[in-house]
Amino acid sequence: MSGLVTGDAVVLGLPSARLPSRALAVLIDLVVVWAGYLLVTIGLTFATASLDEAAAMAVSIACFLLVLVGAPIAVETLSHGRSLGKLACGLRVVRDDGGPIRFRHALVRGAMGVVEILMTFGVVACIASLVSERGRRLGDVFAGTLVVRERVPAARALAVPPPPPWLVGRFAGLDLSAVPEGLWLEIRQYLRRARELDPFVGRRLAERLADELVARTGTPPPPGVPADAYLAGVVAERQARDARKAFSSSGEGVPGVVVPAVAAPAVVAPVVVPTVVPPVVPSGVPAEEEAGRPRATGFAPPA
Repeated sequence: MSGLVTGDAVVLGLPSARLPSRALAVLIDLVVVWAGYLLVTIGLTFATASLDEAAAMAVSIACFLLVLVGAPIAVETLSHGRSLGKLACGLRVVRDDGGPIRFRHALVRGAMGVVEILMTFGVVACIASLVSERGRRLGDVFAGTLVVRERVPAARALAVPPPPPWLVGRFAGLDLSAVPEGLWLEIRQYLRRARELDPFVGRRLAERLADELVARTGTPPPPGVPADAYLAGVVAERQARDARKAFSSSGEGVPGVVVPAVAAPAVVAPVVVPTVVPPVVPSGVPAEEEAGRPRATGFAPPA
């Protein structure tokens, strides 16, 4: 990483390009420039067939300077340091302060490139790039420029390692309300990069973070618990609380917790008791006739 300083005294961490990527970019540019130079030369050969030898030589020199020297300078000036090869390799030419290059920077680089690359077949440029700390050739040194990589691979997101199993649930009653977010961020970054640190440096950093965490919570770690394990256990407890809060506010259950289902009460059908309704007798009709029996008159029939 190159330590470039802007006008506001801000250090820029720009990854400087090294020899393999720069050589590939120069090779692509040379192929394109030489192909264009050959096409232009063939066209000028037919166009200047009627000229004398001196005039034809002057046209050839002018063609060489314009195509092989002037074209790269114009491309770098107009594209702010990105030629076709650099664009394909993800490189860019910038000033020492990180700003875009101008015509004078491209002119010095192009003039020195004739000596470094074209006349010596790139030997001088390779030696200078290998010797330089930031991979700069002589053209970059005289022009005050630097070739940096624009396409930097994204860092892989690392998960916070889980605490030891015997620490799970040990910090359930810990008060974490006074711990600021900046301290949580430092602890998570340490836990993600703990394996990449020097053991002595990592242990000192874990102890410092554990002391700050104890000062915020007011509760020391259990006896015999290392500082890194203590930090991992507290972070796991914080994440568990955040998960419970998030799922409780959304009305869903916490993953991994099975809630027993409550059986719905059985629906009992109502019992219908039949009601006996007496028959309706029309008015003026005796009940005996309605029932099919003869009406009693009170007189005995003759013998």
